[in-house]
Amino acid sequence: MSTKKISRPRGRPRGFDPDYAVTAAQRLFHARGYDAVSVADVTSVLGINPPSFYAAFGNKVGLYVRVLDRYAGTDAIPLHDLLKPDHSVAECLTSVLEEAARRYAADPVTTGCLVLEGIHCNDRDAREAAGAFHAAAEGLIRAYIATRYPEEAERVTDFVGTTMAGPSAKARSGHGRDRLLETARLAGRTIALIFPD
Repeated sequence: MSTKKISRPRGRPRGFDPDYAVTAAQRLFHARGYDAVSVADVTSVLGINPPSFYAAFGNKVGLYVRVLDRYAGTDAIPLHDLLKPDHSVAECLTSVLEEAARRYAADPVTTGCLVLEGIHCNDRDAREAAGAFHAAAEGLIRAYIATRYPEEAERVTDFVGTTMAGPSAKARSGHGRDRLLETARLAGRTIALIFPD
């Protein structure tokens, strides 16, 4: 009888699903924040070893970028759908704020906005990755406003961005959907004073 130890094969386990891994990691990062999630947390949830993790994603920031890509495509506010050229600017911006409120409070575990919370993390590379997604979203809003009100685009984009950040933080501290929607609607009334079209 042989006493030779049989070692597990190196690399990713058979059946490793990177898409599932990104989905599971998104939930972790969204629930806890980037800084509070370790590689050990991720490998434990996925049932893989660290070498498999590094082979699949490079590092924690690499996984986070994949998570942000997925979030932008599946769970982020659908700006392209809400910013309609044939509707009033105030109506569309209010719709954006209301949709933000709904999404921020939709799941009691993953409250707030993954991107907005990510721009405050301690890791510079992760913060810059989240910042790029945030800047792209604000760029869409600014461009939408500028098509009809170029002189107002900068300040109203700043107002919308600030208004979205507040409810994200409030959702993470326990504010529910109805309360966040009230904030969104109040902000919408303010925007309607600027754009009475």
